[in-house]
Amino acid sequence: MNLPNGVERHDFGGEERLATTGSPVYGEPTDGDWRCWDARRSKLAAMLEHDMDTGLRGNETVLYLGAASGTTVSHVADFSGPTYAVEFAPRPTRDLLDAVEARENLFPLLKDARKPANYAHVVESDVDVIVQDVATRGQARVACENARFLREDGRLLLAIKARSEDVASDPESVFEDALETLRERYEILETRRLEPFHVDHLGVVAVPRKT
Repeated sequence: MNLPNGVERHDFGGEERLATTGSPVYGEPTDGDWRCWDARRSKLAAMLEHDMDTGLRGNETVLYLGAASGTTVSHVADFSGPTYAVEFAPRPTRDLLDAVEARENLFPLLKDARKPANYAHVVESDVDVIVQDVATRGQARVACENARFLREDGRLLLAIKARSEDVASDPESVFEDALETLRERYEILETRRLEPFHVDHLGVVAVPRKT
């Protein structure tokens, strides 16, 4: 498994699991300074568990869309450089602030990821990585709208939740429609279903389409 610098596998309760160093956020098990990164609670961790080629090496500048209460983005900030955490809902953003306190490189933004113009004045241009986990319709369109922030050789790491798009449709057809939209702005490098960690989710690795 090709893990970024700052991510290792540690034994938690007799099971080898992903871990990062940092202050605990959501009651996760710890092993000294290492905190368990639970793939059942993190789509990005599930992508790493499936050995997807995320391109993450450590110390990247990250734009995280759909930060929620900070479960995954806190781990990302543990091994990354500047990490911008966009979350639309006020309640989880308050929880996110607890993760921010112990991480000087984590910058919370109470903004709507569907409207990147509202935070374009804050986020650095040419970020290395966009990580997206937005549970809303039009997930691929959100990724396309935020492509403006990604450097030419950067990567999009996206988790598509089929039931957020259309609860009644076959997930495979939902994924195909989303990938078709993504191809307007991205070249798809890899896709992988995220079971057993997340049902009806598709992990996607993509790079900006050359203009």
